[in-house]
Amino acid sequence: MNDDYLSFEDFLKMILSVLEKAGIDYMIGGAVAVWPWGEPRSTQDIDIVIHLDIEQINALSKELEKVDIYLPPDIILENLHETRIDLPINAIHGASGYKAEMFLMREDDELRKTAFQRRVKVDFGSEIGEIYIHSPEDLIIYKMLYYSLSQQTKHIRDIGSITKTRGEKLDYEYIQEWSIKKQLSSIWQEIKRELDGE
Repeated sequence: MNDDYLSFEDFLKMILSVLEKAGIDYMIGGAVAVWPWGEPRSTQDIDIVIHLDIEQINALSKELEKVDIYLPPDIILENLHETRIDLPINAIHGASGYKAEMFLMREDDELRKTAFQRRVKVDFGSEIGEIYIHSPEDLIIYKMLYYSLSQQTKHIRDIGSITKTRGEKLDYEYIQEWSIKKQLSSIWQEIKRELDGE
């Protein structure tokens, strides 16, 4: 095996180390956050919310460059000032092709702020350690949101695996409240019907 081979777990540790060294608070979402709450599935991307201040931009860019991810400060600053659409900053590792999609905290995004306050520290084992991830409820809400935009069934499968695994431990009132706020009620009702029918 090539000594330069980088596993996805190594990439995850690399990104977490970059954020730690740059002093940036974070929360992992997407498929990685599903691992402890539902059924793990393979992925090439890390979805991550970061709480980035302007004065941290240079540090983030420098730490990424140390691990062969080139993201100039002006690109990060441009995204920070872009408020019309919620696009992630894509940190792509050239050698492996792995990608970290970094979503920024925004003052007018109540769901993301609430989800960040509810983030959970979970032990991913000795290789990765303890990391902050979405709560299972917020993960379900975001999965519904992404499904409404993309119609990708992987999001529905993830929601199904989380609800099966977590069962009555889930705060269904919280999910219902945000599904109404985000106009996702029809998707949530359909998911519940399917689950109840099984």
